[in-house]
Amino acid sequence: MPTLIELKDDRSEKVHYDKSDYPIYIRSGQLSHHPNYTAPSHWHDDIEMIAILAGEMKYNVNGEIINLTSGNGILVNARQMHFGFSDTRSECDFICILLHPMLLCSVSSYENNFVLPILRNTAMPYVFLDANITWQKKILEQIYFMYTKKDLKTGPLDVQSAFSAIWSLLYENIPPNDNMISPQSGDLTITKNMVGFIQKYYTQKISMMDIAASGAVGQSKCCRLFAKYFGQTPNIYLTQYRLNKSIELLRYTDLSIIEIALSVGFSSASYYAETFRKWFGKSPTEFRNNDVQK
Repeated sequence: MPTLIELKDDRSEKVHYDKSDYPIYIRSGQLSHHPNYTAPSHWHDDIEMIAILAGEMKYNVNGEIINLTSGNGILVNARQMHFGFSDTRSECDFICILLHPMLLCSVSSYENNFVLPILRNTAMPYVFLDANITWQKKILEQIYFMYTKKDLKTGPLDVQSAFSAIWSLLYENIPPNDNMISPQSGDLTITKNMVGFIQKYYTQKISMMDIAASGAVGQSKCCRLFAKYFGQTPNIYLTQYRLNKSIELLRYTDLSIIEIALSVGFSSASYYAETFRKWFGKSPTEFRNNDVQK
């Protein structure tokens, strides 16, 4: 059986942290590990930080495209829809860090005076991290620091210290926002509901009508929203998501190709293999044999 993504009541993603005791996720990755060099769009309560080690990618935050190049990065605020991709299928090596804001909330006054003003700042869905700007370069340096310390016994302490330093830089340099209610865009909320539906039911047979109904919109608006936020159709998003889940099974299980195909929602092994080859240029078996480190 596939590892089902865990969703909260509001259909945001529950992040699988590196250690169960600390809300910390720190990994390095390559864009080519995702179908068509496009990571699945997602959102969560965590702060996400990306630092580009080599190559480049585009990053979509709530439908806005940001170009990321080697040496630069991005910090994405909580509860924003986001994903990285390359429309030229170019490789990109990067560090990805997710940290939950609760790490900064040791007392309620910290949360009220320092954390919530940034989380609820509607003018800051993200911060582009430019290595040529001093305070943003300092954030990038903290990202690299956390990555080097993550496996040490004192790693969680080092990460929390770095996260506090990053938050201080944000607090000092981001203009305050008078609107503390932070209303969600209606279209963004609808899109999150539809994405959550796909993430929850991708193993089953679902149609365009089902996806649109999960957002309480018609099929034409459903298509417009997916085009706006993801640059693709709902069906392509669903296919890409299924392929991403199948890659996890190819890498980390001994399930047969037909078992994997059926468990992630494809109707047959042949259709799965055909689709996989279309996106990756190789069969699932070739991917498992050549790309997966045993």
